[in-house]
Amino acid sequence: MGGWGDEGMRNDTCHPERAQILSERSESKDRHLIASRDLHFTGDASADPSTSLGMTARERPCQARVPGTGARHRICRLRTAVSSHLLIPALVLATACNFAPPHVQPPLPTPAAYDPSLNVADGREPRAPEIGWRQFFRDPRLTALIATSLDYNRDLRVAVGRIDVARGQYRIQGADRIPTVNATAGYQRTHTGADATGIPNQQSFTLDRGFISLGVTSFELDFWGRVRNLTSAAKANYLATVQAQRAFQLSLIQDVAATYFAQLETAAQIRLADTTVQSRREVLRIATVRQRAGLTSALDVRSAESLLAQAEASRAALGLIQVQVNTQLQVLLGAPTAGPLPAPLGLAQQTDTTLLGAGLPSELLLVRPDILGAEETLRSAEANIGAARAAFFPTISLTGAWGFASSALNALVGLDGLTWNAGPQATTPIFNRQRLRGNADVARAQGRIALAEYERTIQVAFKEVTDALAGRRYLAEQVAAQERATVADRAIAQLALARYREGVASYLEVLDAERTLFASEQQLLRLRRTNEENLVALYIALGGGVIERR
Repeated sequence: MGGWGDEGMRNDTCHPERAQILSERSESKDRHLIASRDLHFTGDASADPSTSLGMTARERPCQARVPGTGARHRICRLRTAVSSHLLIPALVLATACNFAPPHVQPPLPTPAAYDPSLNVADGREPRAPEIGWRQFFRDPRLTALIATSLDYNRDLRVAVGRIDVARGQYRIQGADRIPTVNATAGYQRTHTGADATGIPNQQSFTLDRGFISLGVTSFELDFWGRVRNLTSAAKANYLATVQAQRAFQLSLIQDVAATYFAQLETAAQIRLADTTVQSRREVLRIATVRQRAGLTSALDVRSAESLLAQAEASRAALGLIQVQVNTQLQVLLGAPTAGPLPAPLGLAQQTDTTLLGAGLPSELLLVRPDILGAEETLRSAEANIGAARAAFFPTISLTGAWGFASSALNALVGLDGLTWNAGPQATTPIFNRQRLRGNADVARAQGRIALAEYERTIQVAFKEVTDALAGRRYLAEQVAAQERATVADRAIAQLALARYREGVASYLEVLDAERTLFASEQQLLRLRRTNEENLVALYIALGGGVIERR
């Protein structure tokens, strides 16, 4: 029986009687019954491969050979249609399998609430994620520095570049879920000489052939969800990278603020050291005058010289620290600041005085980028488990092409030059089960690791918030106590110096008072800086800093 590709096919008018005979024969074979609609045809249905592929055939001229005769007869029209309500369930069934474990939120691995003695807020205070970093930081000089770092910091640019890489990998993996269609066109001319044919008395000939086609190569039909799970894993990795960039941005804001506070503290320490050096030089001058007058011994002069040298050494060390802090700040900024910066505020005026509400630990799961990123990593690991399980099942792929070919380019496109082919291919694992089991074991182990890291990230976040809440309470008490101690030490030093000038007290009393005052003032500056750093750490730990302004 002649098929759709018979060379003797002609496109002239159909013979209705012959068509009726072929219709009856093909109907008696009952090969292509479809429940939703009948196939209406006037020829041998088995000659149309499109019906077996479940495609709707267009009306096309055709011809079949009548059994028992040598004559060629033409079939006029073939109309095949597959109902959509049969095709849609088939596609649903083809994508219904998913071997990935369902994503379930694990129990909170921390206490359900913070220590009430540390959380002094009453629940009506604003939450950190609701406050932009420009509103939280009151120093305009600091906000200008943070803005510069967000624009030019190189590590942040690396994090943004990693997002682009992860997004590209997600798109590459997602492309496997749709067929890749390639267009091909070509022309070939082949000449064969008379002797090259190997046939006696054969003349030379030249063959021309041009073709155009659209083809699909090895498109995997994702019956078991392998490609879908790999795409989900790539998407989760991309989202985890986005959250990692946001977490680094918050870390950068905190680092710039901490370095800026260190810069302010160092400048204040230098001013204190300069003042102390000038004061001790004056004390040395007085001790020298009193020694020349025979009122004191050389011991007082040497003690004053030692005290001055200690202050000068401390001033020199602070100069080195200042250079190092400035250099570190420049690295964090990534570029010089544009234009002059506003005058800085004092250490005690850097952050917003509004009391931040801590809320509940469970709220951190929704606002902390590091926790959100760890959860996306867990989702990726779960999707990889599904892909590893699906690898145990056969892989079914589809390859096909549709186009035109002809020896005459002016008649290239037409029904006479139509060519197509389509066919599925199934590949099932047989002798590599051990490898597949190993891959599945690795995927499950990585899932357990991702779960543990997710829970550990939650615990670290809880610790950071708890430590910052404790710091908000106790550091404030320390600063207040140290301020009172510094006032008292300054008064003691002034009284000791006055008593020494009047000859009532020895220089050892002045020496001890000066040392105590210097250490007390240095400690006060350090505590003020630590307190400001802790307030920033609490703001970041509670999920603040994601937005620029409210």
